[in-house]
Amino acid sequence: MSATNPQNNKMKELNVKKVSAANIPVESVPALLDEEKVAFQPVNTVNWEAFPYRPDVEFRIAHTEDAILLHFKVKEASVRAVAGKDNGSVWEDACVEFFSVPAADGVYYNVECNCAGTLLIGAGAGRADRQRAPQEVLDKVQRWASLGREAFDERVGERSWEVALIIPYSTFFLHHITSLDGKTIRANFYKCGDKLQTPHYLSWNPIELEKPNFHCPEFFGMLNFE
Repeated sequence: MSATNPQNNKMKELNVKKVSAANIPVESVPALLDEEKVAFQPVNTVNWEAFPYRPDVEFRIAHTEDAILLHFKVKEASVRAVAGKDNGSVWEDACVEFFSVPAADGVYYNVECNCAGTLLIGAGAGRADRQRAPQEVLDKVQRWASLGREAFDERVGERSWEVALIIPYSTFFLHHITSLDGKTIRANFYKCGDKLQTPHYLSWNPIELEKPNFHCPEFFGMLNFE
């Protein structure tokens, strides 16, 4: 079932506001999105009965001349940030994710961020042939994490946390994308934590597969960029 197939009537759409963020530091992204009245969207779809836990997760997104702005807020039963270096196993930690197809060629990018702002970025047409972003690409993604940027072992007990990202278009390192103005791209947003006390796999747009798998662009929703 493809994302354009009318059978997939659960596909969500979201309009992405264009804002001016010239020279603002990443820690100011939440205040900017407040000012611009960019609303939060829930990441609350439990797709697999074996993993019923649903922490409180929401995101909001905007774009500028040269970047995507992302802000996630999470409240969950424990947090973990063991992956201390970029392109490590951040999905095993308290992790939020943004997958997108920025061009029309079927290549999708996975931007995964743990609660300490450590990133994994990959690109490819399928799950098996991912190419990891080079460190110089990762270094250009600005990150703010409310829990700080240091790695830490699991902390059990309810915690709230936030991350904000400024993702320049150069992050799409297999493409030459200079603007998303007026474009519609397919995307999904996720929350996971494979090695947390209570593993879970939430998505923004529903996924109709038997087992947990976020690498499924056929179930991405739509983002309409102003």
